[in-house]
Amino acid sequence: MAVSVLIAPSFHKLTGGRGRVEVEGKDMAELIEALESRFPGMRASLLNERGQVFRHLNIYLNETDIEALDGLATSLRPGDQVAIVPAIAGGS
Repeated sequence: MAVSVLIAPSFHKLTGGRGRVEVEGKDMAELIEALESRFPGMRASLLNERGQVFRHLNIYLNETDIEALDGLATSLRPGDQVAIVPAIAGGS
């Protein structure tokens, strides 16, 4: 099942400059493994040593943060759109 993944510019060095890729996966964990297989180093950029998404990143499935769903166990369907973006913080 093909899923469209939007890649933030900070990860373009891993994807050869691509800002959008298509990968297969039945859930978010498989999607990350598919990204790693195609773009080595991606897993280490997204997950900490315990296999959890880094706190400074947000991963969205169709505009909903996967943490509000089932995290890495969130199921995917053909045509879904995933966005990987750094969390934004700061201000006064």
